Amino acid sequence: MGAMQTWSGMKPIQFAVLSTAIYWSVCAAAVAKEPGTPHGPMKAGQIRIEYVSPPNPAHQEIYERVKERHVLERFKDYLRPIRLPRPLLLKFDGCDGESNAWYEPEDHAVTICYEYIAEVLSEAPEETTEAGVTRDEAIVGPGVEVFLHEIGHALFDMLKVPILGREEDAADQIAAYLLLQFGKDEARRTVVGVAYMYGHQAKGQTPKMEQFANVHGLPGQRFYNLLCMAYGADPVLFADLVEKKYLPESRAEGCADEYKQVTYAVQKLIAPYMDQKLVKKTKARKWLRPSAPADGKSGAVSQ
Repeated sequence: MGAMQTWSGMKPIQFAVLSTAIYWSVCAAAVAKEPGTPHGPMKAGQIRIEYVSPPNPAHQEIYERVKERHVLERFKDYLRPIRLPRPLLLKFDGCDGESNAWYEPEDHAVTICYEYIAEVLSEAPEETTEAGVTRDEAIVGPGVEVFLHEIGHALFDMLKVPILGREEDAADQIAAYLLLQFGKDEARRTVVGVAYMYGHQAKGQTPKMEQFANVHGLPGQRFYNLLCMAYGADPVLFADLVEKKYLPESRAEGCADEYKQVTYAVQKLIAPYMDQKLVKKTKARKWLRPSAPADGKSGAVSQ
């Protein structure tokens, strides 16, 4: 056979080098062909929307209100700058009595249940609270945040974003970061509303041991994480969080660094998939409807 070597005739070091080269070649080919990876054409404006008629007549008013106020259209426009490998569907749907929201990787779809919106409406205060939270804020904040949280899951999946830690915590951070990219009035309004929701859920709650196993943080933890992100992003706009002792000073001291850490991750892992020309147009717009009166009792889903 002359100078040709057989597999069995290779020296151990030669075989190891060749094996390693073959291994990485196979891995590279697998990544390039793997369905759902952000390799190949990436296009902006791939958001689809759907208002599914609710099977429960009790949710008909919610269905009509969110359609009338073009809630999904607003999210579609807001997310237009993101380049995706395939369409992402955002939809409202009935969920057989379950108050829930989720992202489905197989369908590339974010579903917000009418039951979830109904629960937000039922838990929002009828009158402005002692802390100054209006009914409008308590409805708008959670309504916006739930979409952004689930969209966070969608981005992790569709852009193959690496995650250290729990995915639910990372989705919370993405949602908080995006809330804080709104104008100051809108950021304040939504953060206050989401904080009310988490604070209301945590009030008087004594968690059982098994609740610590949940993939989501406890409401009290999510409350403080959100406030820390807000204060870290703008310690002037959210100065009262510390002044009124909603956020302990011991936590507040490191919030600027926490916000910078999330900002760096977004810039490193997600910003490369953003159409920057469209981003500039997006930042110039107001995305939420004007605030309702402080004593508003309409129960409308304002967005």
